[in-house]
Amino acid sequence: MKPQRQRQYSAGGLVVRGDQILLIATHSGRWQLPKGHLEPGESAEQAALRETQEETGVRGRVVAPLPGVEYSFLQDGQRIEKRVDYFLLEYESGDAAAGDPREVVGADWFPWEEGLHRLSFESERRVAGAARELVTGAKGGNP
Repeated sequence: MKPQRQRQYSAGGLVVRGDQILLIATHSGRWQLPKGHLEPGESAEQAALRETQEETGVRGRVVAPLPGVEYSFLQDGQRIEKRVDYFLLEYESGDAAAGDPREVVGADWFPWEEGLHRLSFESERRVAGAARELVTGAKGGNP
């Protein structure tokens, strides 16, 4: 029997502070960009800001949209088709040590190159590469 399909939509952000980017460490041992589901009545930009603050303890300001990511996975016998819209966020305030430990193991700042290398998923490396190009004019999302 074919698994049932469900669509999910999330939003996330890549926070930039000077020449560093903010990544989260997940409970599964991955380095990722913060993201999460939209709440009722919430725009993608609002969700990206909220999820970033919840997962990292950092507040940002939306600067520009970034490329989205689409992927699918199986969960409890159901095929989940997920889209995540990302936004470039400029650091405003907060401490990366203040993220919610129920959501993430932690968050940390990395220089662009190191952050790109640490990201666990190629799709998120492409998002971060596009952000770096917007911020610095440097090409090359694949370190």
